[in-house]
Amino acid sequence: MIAVNMHEAKSRLSQLVADALKGEDVILCSNGQPRVRLVPVETAPIRRLTSHPELRVTLAPGYDPTEPLQPDETADWMR
Repeated sequence: MIAVNMHEAKSRLSQLVADALKGEDVILCSNGQPRVRLVPVETAPIRRLTSHPELRVTLAPGYDPTEPLQPDETADWMR
């Protein structure tokens, strides 16, 4: 276990994070009292959606999605 005060943690933050990523227990203290524990973030694997033929969008001929909307095409809350 590594216990460091806040002032020391500011100057050693990169090393403390690396230690936490390796599984070391890192505690940040204030006035000698433990306040915070550094722990790695567990990320969920990225799930990719597969395309389904029934969910395809077809745009009308001549429609340009990059063209600004006309005032009559804009919803009231957007004005």
